[in-house]
Amino acid sequence: MDTKKIFNYLIHIILFLLTFITTTIAGVEWTTGLFPPYEFSTLAKGLPYSLSILTIITFHEFGHYFAAKYHKIKSTLPFYIPLPPIQYFLNFGTMGAVIKTKSPVNSNKIMFDIGVAGPIAGFIATLGILIYGFLNVPPVQYILEIHPDYFSPEYGKDGLQLVFGDSILFILLREIFVKPDTFFPPMSEIYHYPYLCAGWFGLLITSMNMIPVGQLDGGHISYSMFGEKKHYAISSISFIFLFAVGIVGILDSTFGFNLGIGWSGWFFWAMILYFIVRLKHPPIPYHYELNAFRKFLGWLSFLIFILSFSPEPIIIANVIN
Repeated sequence: MDTKKIFNYLIHIILFLLTFITTTIAGVEWTTGLFPPYEFSTLAKGLPYSLSILTIITFHEFGHYFAAKYHKIKSTLPFYIPLPPIQYFLNFGTMGAVIKTKSPVNSNKIMFDIGVAGPIAGFIATLGILIYGFLNVPPVQYILEIHPDYFSPEYGKDGLQLVFGDSILFILLREIFVKPDTFFPPMSEIYHYPYLCAGWFGLLITSMNMIPVGQLDGGHISYSMFGEKKHYAISSISFIFLFAVGIVGILDSTFGFNLGIGWSGWFFWAMILYFIVRLKHPPIPYHYELNAFRKFLGWLSFLIFILSFSPEPIIIANVIN
């Protein structure tokens, strides 16, 4: 093995280890509310979160990777992206991961296979972690160890609370797995529960990747299924929708309308898509009619997007007592 290959492998390994560290620290912050410096034993409390997040990201990226390998497209291993947690700042410890294809993709069939494999594999991992989280919610003593005054009328009074927004899938799983007579944390406390938190985050990144715009996974799938013109129309409509929902979120947070249908983050994501990712998909030389199985997977991936999407995923609101 030559020196260049060894160096490349080292980059992947180092980035993975750094992401493992940052997600573990983030896991401790999310689940315990404690901030650094930590004792080594405390760091162990962040492992359920970090291992869950890394499992979701790894399934997603290796879905792309193995699909590329199947079609003999040269690609890199995943580059994991660490994000050091910052105190009192919303942070999941990572910005995900990416792979880079190193040879041209000349067919929409190949583009489709590589594009759809990632979100489906990542969604399967996310769903498994979420189901495990719903089936293994710790007893109420768990939240009382973090917030001893949780059931007190004074809990959180005159403060701000972080609320994770519901998605269709999260609502369905709650209806299926949560018994009416058992304690289940409200969405303002979900982040203290590592598997539910990681699964919720998995749904968020799945929905962000599956928006049918440009070279996002959803864009690859849309372009491969519908062709250049229809894809650009779908991409433009998706951008307008995100832009509008983002503006509504900004107005809602600024003026306190409490509409519950917008998030300022979608505005910034729309700007990234428009100026960096771009709305148009780069042309692919050969375009063929997809077979029935690929079309099924394509529509399934868009169903996953609908189930995972939350119009208001992150809410920071005043506590009303």
